[in-house]
Amino acid sequence: MWFFILAELLVFGVFFLAYAFARMRNVELFNASQLELDRLSGAINTILLISGSYFVVRAVDQIRHDQSRACTHWLIAAMACGGTFLILKLVEFGAKFEAGINMSTNTFFMFYLGLGFFHFMHVILGMVILGAVALKAWKGGYSASNYGGVETGAAYWHMVDLVWIVLFPLIYILN
Repeated sequence: MWFFILAELLVFGVFFLAYAFARMRNVELFNASQLELDRLSGAINTILLISGSYFVVRAVDQIRHDQSRACTHWLIAAMACGGTFLILKLVEFGAKFEAGINMSTNTFFMFYLGLGFFHFMHVILGMVILGAVALKAWKGGYSASNYGGVETGAAYWHMVDLVWIVLFPLIYILN
């Protein structure tokens, strides 16, 4: 899993560098386009993912104390944060498409939609992983002496959160 996480971080890193170089070449376009984004939605999504990461930390702590049901409940709470993130992102993307904005609009929106969708898909995968871990925890598949799967799922979720913590200010705030 660590190899996969590092590979994913490398891919996002390359995209972030490409964004930075494109931004340097057309600062005015990027600044003007950035003003069309819903920063409140982005901030709420940041709170949701950070909260989800907190809930995942609580899940790991609970399984370390042999509390598999509590672990499951914390994982479900993290998945609820991820699901709410996805809904807000769909509303945000929908508003852009309704306004006639798509990946061909300009370079900024190509990155905004491309990076946003790529991250969106990672949130879905994170929720699938957490769901599988939660199901196994619910069935008693983890214990205080065997919780590597919970930690592995948590590591992936934290990677998704970390990427958003970089993506949010890069796309929504920095100019």
